[in-house]
Amino acid sequence: MLTSTRAEKPTSGGQHASYECWAVAYPLHEVRSIALGSHRAASPRLALRWIRERTSHITDQLDTAYARPGRHWLTDEPEQERALAYLATGTAYQLTLYDDSTRYVLVAYPRGAAS
Repeated sequence: MLTSTRAEKPTSGGQHASYECWAVAYPLHEVRSIALGSHRAASPRLALRWIRERTSHITDQLDTAYARPGRHWLTDEPEQERALAYLATGTAYQLTLYDDSTRYVLVAYPRGAAS
């Protein structure tokens, strides 16, 4: 499942000083989430690179059937370009993966945007 959120305050020319990135696991039937990492990237391309790396780490630990959507996303060049375009124009990008007991959410967004 892929979703995006429009940023509230893009800087001039669509360029942003930095991008916030994070990954979180939400176990079913649990009150707390589990942080899987965060990163501040200097460009949309570096933010997308971080999401790709974390997606690779997560899918490496999932059973084959649950890893398939994440592995497909990693090789989907049009989707990668779409994500890059979203980030470059001030729109947040989110990738959500699932297994039978956990939802994994990876997000990148320009600083100052609503997360």
